[in-house]
Amino acid sequence: MPTELLANCPVCGSPDLHDKLRVQDQSVSQEAFTIQQCAACGFQFTNPRPDAAGIGRYYESDAYVSHNSAAQGLVNRVYKAARYFTVRHKVALVSKLNGGRPGRLLDYGCGTGHFLAGAKKAGWQVTGLEPNARARHDAAARVGQPILDAAALAELAPASFDIITLWHVLEHVHTLHDTLKQLLAALKPGGKLLIAVPNAESLDAQHYREHWASYDVPRHLYHFVPATMQRLLAGHGLRVGQTLPLLLDAYYISMLSERHLAPERAGGPLAVLKAGYKSNQYAAQHGGQYSSLLYVAERAEASR
Repeated sequence: MPTELLANCPVCGSPDLHDKLRVQDQSVSQEAFTIQQCAACGFQFTNPRPDAAGIGRYYESDAYVSHNSAAQGLVNRVYKAARYFTVRHKVALVSKLNGGRPGRLLDYGCGTGHFLAGAKKAGWQVTGLEPNARARHDAAARVGQPILDAAALAELAPASFDIITLWHVLEHVHTLHDTLKQLLAALKPGGKLLIAVPNAESLDAQHYREHWASYDVPRHLYHFVPATMQRLLAGHGLRVGQTLPLLLDAYYISMLSERHLAPERAGGPLAVLKAGYKSNQYAAQHGGQYSSLLYVAERAEASR
């Protein structure tokens, strides 16, 4: 398997890296991967990792619901049921952030297109980019328009989108800084960049440790927390205006994490509900450290 080893922290550039956890890929390969942490800024990332050319095989699973709308099983049925409500919430949120009206929307890493379809129905002019061919085909049929390969990001017209969204996407992107630069080039002055990612400081992350499903190695290359996300975005001239919780994720991730535990340790639905509830309660009392967070960013100069 072609791999790449990062010698420096992707956020601050420090070479002072230390092993934090050894985590198994529970979804596809069953291989183990190391999560390292930067001693200087605290950023966590999978290192070494498959290179961009070799990562594709780690997504080759019919159970990977983000790329396959036909995925079955209890977990995927729960995911799809929750998606009905989360899509409506996301569409309402982007409209609110855009002054209560639809505009031009780019969804980078749009998967099978459910959010894009909901936004288009609400009056948004939508563009979707997605690297996975099967998901692109599915999304195009759902949205009723072509979906572009992710490489088309560099070819988009400058300053053309009011809102750009990445729903659990940035943690997958090899070219972290180049991608952020290209996204910013496509964003209108005063526009907003929305980035949803798991939070490695959440209580469910602490509880499940190496079994926490949101580590999802090696597909998740980076493991963000609020401080490192803010530092990364500040390096690109962005200010985080709001940090919003994704409350259902604590339950969904706890359900997946329980399945990763040894049979004698795994609990049933009650354990899932308890873990999700405790995680959200902890976050409410400890600075908003929810299982997943949505960062709403804008250019720092736009806030002056």
